[in-house]
Order: sequence, then C-alpha cells, then structure tokens
Amino acid sequence: MSTLSVIYAILFYAATLLLVVGLALRIKLYASTPAPLKIPTMPAPLTKSGAAFRIFKEVAFFESLFKSNRWIWVFAVLFHAGLALVLLRHVRYFQADVWTIITLIQPFGIYGGMAMVAGLLGLWARRLVQERIRYITGPSDHLMLALLVVIGVTGLGMKYVMHTDIVAVKAYFLGLLRFNIQDLPTDPLLLIHLGAVAILMIVFPFSKLLHAPGVFFSPSRNQVDDPREKRHLAPWAAPMDADREA
Repeated sequence: MSTLSVIYAILFYAATLLLVVGLALRIKLYASTPAPLKIPTMPAPLTKSGAAFRIFKEVAFFESLFKSNRWIWVFAVLFHAGLALVLLRHVRYFQADVWTIITLIQPFGIYGGMAMVAGLLGLWARRLVQERIRYITGPSDHLMLALLVVIGVTGLGMKYVMHTDIVAVKAYFLGLLRFNIQDLPTDPLLLIHLGAVAILMIVFPFSKLLHAPGVFFSPSRNQVDDPREKRHLAPWAAPMDADREA
C-alpha cells in the first residue's frame, strides 16, 4: 500500500472517532440541559404526540422556515434533500452486497449533488448579499459553506470532468471497515473531495451544523402547551421546591 493510502486511512479513522465521540457528548449535553420554563412557540401542540409530529414537520419540511421566508426555504430544501440523496448514494461504498434500494437511488444521487450545490450557493449568496445576515455571519459560517461546496463540486467533477476508479475507492473504504488498508487512487479531485469530507467530520461536533441533532432538543419546538393542566418543574429544581414546601 502507498504512504498516501495510510495517511488518508489515519485521517478517516481519527475523523470518525472525533465525529462519533464529539456528537455523542454534544447530544448528551443537550439531553441533560434543564428546561426550567415552558416556552413552546405558539400555536403549540397540546399533547406529546402532537409535539412529536411538530418536530417531524420541522425536520422533514422546515415548517417554520417555510412560514418565515419562502426563498430561503427553497434553497434549504434543495440543499438538505440533495444532501440526503448524495449520502444514500454513497452507502454503496460501504457495502459488499449493495441493497436494492441503494442501487435504485444511484441515478437520482447525481441530481441530488446538483441540487445540493445549487442550494448551498443560494444560502451562501444570502449571507453575502443581505446586510443584516452578513453582519451576523462569521468566518466559521463561510468555512462550513466552503467545505460543503468543495465536497459537492469535486464530487460532480469526478462524475463529469475527471473520472476516478470507483471500484478501487470502494475497495479502499471496505478495507477501512475491516482494518485492511488498500491502495487509494491518487486523482487530485478525489483527494480534495476526501480531504474536505474528513475536515468536515472533524469540525462538525464544534460547529453550527449541530442544529441537525439540536432541533430535537429545542424547548420551543418539543414542549407541550399544558401549563394550565400541569405544573412544569425542571428535575434539578424539584429538591429545592420540596424543601420550600417542607
């Protein structure tokens, strides 16, 4: 195996470890953070099943964004739907026997890549054009968008501009799963693509991209509007409340 193959193997092992551990710690923090107040955004559901359905609509259809800004909603849907198709298309690189559903998705994954890049460019243009959004945009926001654009553009480039040996790429990643490192093709676009993916995996647990799991723990979305029927008491406040009543 080549030195480059080993370097990328170490990079992806480290990136995967940081992503999994970092994401797990963040989710644990979100889950254990108390919500002392009832603050659901109105109109709010009155039951737990209603709150769960509200979260589903937010995750699947970006309901609140649709109500607030239709143009941004279009770009957000393009990006997230395209990204979902791209991720599903890439599952084949980690399967010796590819599932039928993943095989059927393959042609749509290409269009997903195009939609992903189009959505990203629209969201990035918003941060550059709109003054109030540009004011609150930091370097990290541009970094995330740049990484995602590089990943999308290089992925499409390997399809339409500079082809790579996808059989060798699949063998490489199957080898990583089995801790048996294979030779990785040295095509420039592939190396840039994989390097950007690894960097994104490393920075993900420390970035604003954590809104992906964070939306499930948002009190304004996941709380039931029942303050008249049931007193809301955060677990950490229960002992103090008991002492006061005693």
